[in-house]
Amino acid sequence: MSVGAQQSNALDPESFKAIAELAYQESGLTLAQEKSSMIQSRLRHRLRDLGLPNFAAYSSLLQSDRGHEERRHLISALTTNVSHFFREKHHYDTLTEELVKRLPALREGGQMRIWSAGCSNGQEALSAAIALLEASPEIATLNLKILGTDIDPAVVQFARAGIYPERLMGGVPKPLIDKYFTEATPDGSERSFAAKPVLTQMIQFNELNLLARWPMSKRFDIIFCRNVVIYFDLQTQTKLWPRMKDALAPDGILFLGHSERIADPASFGFDCTGPTTYRPRVG
Repeated sequence: MSVGAQQSNALDPESFKAIAELAYQESGLTLAQEKSSMIQSRLRHRLRDLGLPNFAAYSSLLQSDRGHEERRHLISALTTNVSHFFREKHHYDTLTEELVKRLPALREGGQMRIWSAGCSNGQEALSAAIALLEASPEIATLNLKILGTDIDPAVVQFARAGIYPERLMGGVPKPLIDKYFTEATPDGSERSFAAKPVLTQMIQFNELNLLARWPMSKRFDIIFCRNVVIYFDLQTQTKLWPRMKDALAPDGILFLGHSERIADPASFGFDCTGPTTYRPRVG
């Protein structure tokens, strides 16, 4: 590629500003100017796929009426989808403790609802299902459901498939792999594992933008919203916390990522009850 071609494919300041503003409006993502080279690298394939000569043409497309579908690809390319099984184990310990408390009500016909908000490739939701089944195998027959949502349609599709290359299985001990997964390795491909129906029947994965309307009508007993709000500015976070509280049952629990906090939780109606663990305030 010539120097002139490289320059024409560079992300110019005006296009960066337009893309950053659109990403913020669409998803709450805050893109810093110093991340310009990373953003350029992540979006360059979109220019190739669309046959566009430069980022100016790409930003024009995004802002046009016909660019609505491309905005989904934009957010998908900009979103960092890094997840692991059983990340932050203390949350799963709290989850299983909560299940034990609720088992009598579940056996009497009650229900338990768990939401993995920003579920990425699905490891978080599957980890919750495994932890719960290990604590009480009978939940497979009780009214307990897990919802996983993400803004990125590509990772939602991946999570629905429930097939994980061996490199993504870190954190799952071999006895649990043998118990809850079957090998599903196509010829000549990387060794992979498929989640068994005992897991997948507990979980539903849907596409959802956290800044848009939430269609769920029932409140959740547990919400995982981990390593999501680190991409939001304070203004966006401030709008999100009341919605999370409204989505929680009065005795529910909200889990955040290890580097995330609710500043002044009491002002949003929460009490911090453990490491990155919040409950609605009583009264």
